[in-house]
Amino acid sequence: MTVVRDVPKQLYIGGRWQDAESGRTLSIDNPATGEELCRVADASPADGRRAVEAAVAAQAAWAATPPRVRSEILRRAYDIIIARTEDLALLMTLEMGKPLTEARAEVAYGAEFLRWFSEEAVRIDGGMMTAPDGRNRLLVTRRPVGPCLLITPWNFPLAMGTRKIGPAIAAGCTIVLKPAPQTPLSSLALAAILKEAGLPDGVLNVVTTTDAAGVVEPLLRGGQIRKLSFTGSTRVGRILLAQCADTVVRTSMELGGNAPLIVFDDADLDTAVEGTMVAKMRNMGESCCAANRIYVHTSLAEEFATRLASRMAALKVGPGTEAGVHVGPLIDNAGRSKAHDLVRDAVKRGAKVLTGGELPDGPGCFYPPTVLTDVPAESAIIDTEIFGPVAALVTFDTEDEAIDAANDTEFGLAAYLFTQNLDRALRVGERLESGMIGLNTGLVSNPAAPFGGVKQSGLGREGGRVGIDEFLEYKYIAVPTGA
Repeated sequence: MTVVRDVPKQLYIGGRWQDAESGRTLSIDNPATGEELCRVADASPADGRRAVEAAVAAQAAWAATPPRVRSEILRRAYDIIIARTEDLALLMTLEMGKPLTEARAEVAYGAEFLRWFSEEAVRIDGGMMTAPDGRNRLLVTRRPVGPCLLITPWNFPLAMGTRKIGPAIAAGCTIVLKPAPQTPLSSLALAAILKEAGLPDGVLNVVTTTDAAGVVEPLLRGGQIRKLSFTGSTRVGRILLAQCADTVVRTSMELGGNAPLIVFDDADLDTAVEGTMVAKMRNMGESCCAANRIYVHTSLAEEFATRLASRMAALKVGPGTEAGVHVGPLIDNAGRSKAHDLVRDAVKRGAKVLTGGELPDGPGCFYPPTVLTDVPAESAIIDTEIFGPVAALVTFDTEDEAIDAANDTEFGLAAYLFTQNLDRALRVGERLESGMIGLNTGLVSNPAAPFGGVKQSGLGREGGRVGIDEFLEYKYIAVPTGA
């Protein structure tokens, strides 16, 4: 297709598109068909080093670039992305699988990070005060942390890039971006757009690779990267934190999730079902914020399950490029097998399948929207991030019981609760151990809000006014008053 043909397939280093040093390439496949879309350069550790050297060489000049200039580059990139929504959405659907309607929404969402941080670039603050003893003026400025390594996942191929690149550029940092090997095309298209928008050579460098460990570890231990921003699994996050320790690299991490969703006895059922559909089925459930464990009060359990199963069963499954499709394929066969294994384990332990639960015939990594009820607490699905269109329902009787179950996890990224009682909403919201909470809504992501979790779901925040803070450090200068 034209959109695939037009995307650069090489590494982007120092403002030039170039082949991997070894000449190797990696295959990018369409998860709806299993067929190869194209091949892109497969970077080696040597390519990674060249990318870092380019970022280091560009850092001083970029840090000295006026904030307004950085702002206007981001704003131009935003405008270009919005103008090319259809092409970028189709590209995303082909490499990742999500329906075109969701891909268009991600293009708008991802572009908004560039617009948001274009406005934050000119609002980097500092200050001056007199020391309490009167002897010094305390001059505080904020400076870019330096060259950054940004590692993005495959589930939101464009937005995860803009959410990290936007604040880094706004702050005056140079970048090495390593996108997921399953979905690099959106990132390569984004790099081309930023170049078109006027981003100087070397400020953004992109390395696509199947050897993530071999490329990343030397960069983190090498002393030139000063900031790591990673979105991915907690398991990999722990490894990267250990690698960052040698040179005390600053980190921000958005890691795994196991989001609880609680429907209390006083919830508006229409709102709760609609909110659950959004929290569970956005991006086919392939979201770290997806509702993973759904706790429903016993008095509503039967009706809620019936309504949810009816809604899930009505969703059309198919290639994301087809009109009317609600649920595209999962990213690969491993992801589909994981979802199905979790369903089979729950059923084996006594869960009931209201809809779905069977592997479909034919090509592609499709899995049907599935609703399970009476899911035993010992089921693997309760403790495992599903990353698929499977809703696991558990009943509860008391508020304390629901909160205890919701908090019984090492993760704390997102949580959802549905109630019409304001006191309960505030009380439960304060007790839930999550960085983000959706109250009577299934959507918490917003470029203007601080995105991130607690416990083993990560460190730091992305988006909002604090998003740029992750890429800035304080510098304090003491100036004698002469008093």
